Amino acid sequence: MPEMVFHIRWPDGTREACYSPSLVIKDYFAPGESYPLSDFLARSATALNIASERVQARYGMPCSRAMGQLARIETAGRRFQAASANAPDIPEPRVTVEAFDA
Repeated sequence: MPEMVFHIRWPDGTREACYSPSLVIKDYFAPGESYPLSDFLARSATALNIASERVQARYGMPCSRAMGQLARIETAGRRFQAASANAPDIPEPRVTVEAFDA
């Protein structure tokens, strides 16, 4: 199963390399694109759940690495959502997908 890494930049400028066991990420993100945080979180959840389901269909169990990656994304996202909630006059934070490594 082709796995990949997608590189993101969080609203505070922190960069992170994220894992996916499937190329399905390419159906939900484009390198160089910036997504509102809520949209990025929703797309990540959809894509990584699909990726995990593909692993389950092939190997009989879901992908714990994909679910772990999703948990890390959601934890970081909650941090930025909380900060944004305290500053309602500032636009929603954005996450940039910088690159894919297949």
